[in-house]
Amino acid sequence: MHRRLRIRFGPFAPVVIVLALLGCARGPCVTIVGADGTPRATVAVEVANTGAQRELGLMYRKHLDENAGMIFVFPEAARRNFWMHNTPISLDMIFADAAGRVTGIVANAEPFSDKLLGVEGDSEYVLEVNGGFCAKNAIKPGDRLDFSGFSTHASE
Repeated sequence: MHRRLRIRFGPFAPVVIVLALLGCARGPCVTIVGADGTPRATVAVEVANTGAQRELGLMYRKHLDENAGMIFVFPEAARRNFWMHNTPISLDMIFADAAGRVTGIVANAEPFSDKLLGVEGDSEYVLEVNGGFCAKNAIKPGDRLDFSGFSTHASE
């Protein structure tokens, strides 16, 4: 079994390790991996795993670093909707199921909009990053979120 895993992931392991170390040197991060196992991007994240943290989200933020974001961790998978109320920067929202598989993306959400935004299907995680991030990094449904440096379970 180890031999198969080494062959399957062997060529990508150094890249994943380097990306994880660079992106996560200061704390929690999420690496987005393509369906073929190719790492697409690593994001240093703030974790929103309580009701109060999820409610505030990235509201009132005027800037978000290039490879930074916020991961919303919910207690269970369910249909999720977000809005951009009091959020002055455009965001991409990456929705993922309980296994971390990307189920859908809302790209370039309009700042300050109260329109509810979501994707089909249930999500347990939502990663918010700068608008245009997904297009720039070729992120798409079917990719996977790999978590590092934080609990993947909601605190409440």
